[in-house]
Amino acid sequence: MSEPGDPRDDHPHDRVAGHGHTHSPSAIRVHMQPTVARVVVGLIIAAAVAVVVGAIVLWPAHRQHEVPVQFQSSAPDGRLATATGTVIAQTRSACLNRQAGTVFGGAAQVTPTDDGPCIQSTVRITSGKDTDANTLVEVPTNRAQSGTAPGAVPQNLSASQLDQVQPGQPSLDLGDKIRLVVSPGSDGTASYAFYDYSRGTSTIVWALLFVAAIVLVAAWRGLRSVIGLVIAFVILLGFTLPAILDGKSPVAVAITSSAAILLIVIYLAHGVSLRTSAALLGTLASLGVAAVLSYLSVQTMHITGLSGEQTTNLQVYQNGISTNGILLAGFIIGALGVLNDVTITQASAVFELAGGGRSRRASFAAAMRVGRDHIASTVYTLVFAYAGSALPLLLLFSVAGQSFSNLATTDTVAVELARSFVGGIAIALSVPLTTAIAVALVHRHERPDGKRGHRPVLPPPPPTTASPPVPPQDSAAPRSVPGRHSLPD
Repeated sequence: MSEPGDPRDDHPHDRVAGHGHTHSPSAIRVHMQPTVARVVVGLIIAAAVAVVVGAIVLWPAHRQHEVPVQFQSSAPDGRLATATGTVIAQTRSACLNRQAGTVFGGAAQVTPTDDGPCIQSTVRITSGKDTDANTLVEVPTNRAQSGTAPGAVPQNLSASQLDQVQPGQPSLDLGDKIRLVVSPGSDGTASYAFYDYSRGTSTIVWALLFVAAIVLVAAWRGLRSVIGLVIAFVILLGFTLPAILDGKSPVAVAITSSAAILLIVIYLAHGVSLRTSAALLGTLASLGVAAVLSYLSVQTMHITGLSGEQTTNLQVYQNGISTNGILLAGFIIGALGVLNDVTITQASAVFELAGGGRSRRASFAAAMRVGRDHIASTVYTLVFAYAGSALPLLLLFSVAGQSFSNLATTDTVAVELARSFVGGIAIALSVPLTTAIAVALVHRHERPDGKRGHRPVLPPPPPTTASPPVPPQDSAAPRSVPGRHSLPD
């Protein structure tokens, strides 16, 4: 939609199917094909009804799920209990300090040692029942490697490597905000251990910077996009995940969630118009193609997804969830953003080109040239995004000396390759689909010679006032030339 007060509002050429309501978000002088416009709107309404029905059928019960024994903590309800803390003191000393994990007041009882094998961090507890008390977090360095005699230096390590913390251990500094896991003891006292870094403040700061950058550049449309992103996460967290945990079909849930997100987010970000409707219909069609391609890729490539630690843990947590279904759902949801980007661009390109007086065929050909460039750049983006996420895995296989053929055919890498293949094919097909839908919405203008493809040439406007009669003049008399500064005869 155009912004309030925009002079482009209510342009006569933007009115659709003979109605007076303005749908176009910009001053594009095109006429809409009424029949096609009704078909497009009807299909989108049908998709919306299908989403509502699917949401009713698949709606989760939001029941409480029992935590499996493998993931239970020693808390009374079996759930993980955490507290926050701040590192207030550090020193190097021997390992196996008796105060590690206990609650105490004042300074820790630590004997400083310059080349001590462990880093002792005193942490002030800032939440929970032991707020303002202290605990000790002990982190071993490479000097504390197992099998090394006390005081001996591990071999094959430089001086700087000796003082580094062991792999998998946190590197803490003074002032760090951390999260502590709380384990109640048999005597009623709690034991504390490092769980993770506390990232609440930094996450909020980066989120605000993200929103500010989007809004400053894209103004109200950027703000609407951010609101749409929030709505998308609400749908994922409030419907998608609980429905899958309830045992509903992951594929059906993913398709319903994706369609609901598209119906809300696209109109919210880009306004209600036939241009946006063409992009939405193209995205929904491409999403269906992506779902079919995802199923075929998983079946033909025999992908299980069990090579990932998260999938294995999920099977332990909820063995009733299909791993293939989770893979398919991930493929479908992952294709949303890139498909939306391509289809919106194609619909806008068609409307801009048609507004220049081109025929349908010329608009389609020109928009496809734009789409080819977009496909080339988007495929690179898609593939390298997956490659970047799998970079540690690729390095691990390289260290193991595996050949490229063995690397590419492992289940873990095959999952990422399948995502790239399915996403690339869906992107390639979305361009002609969306372009054809958008071109079909544009009227064929009649030329004066009866041929189609160009805007009709309008006759010149009639004169508004009649010219006064010129009185006859003598040929010998001087003639005055009418003009701004001429005097009357």
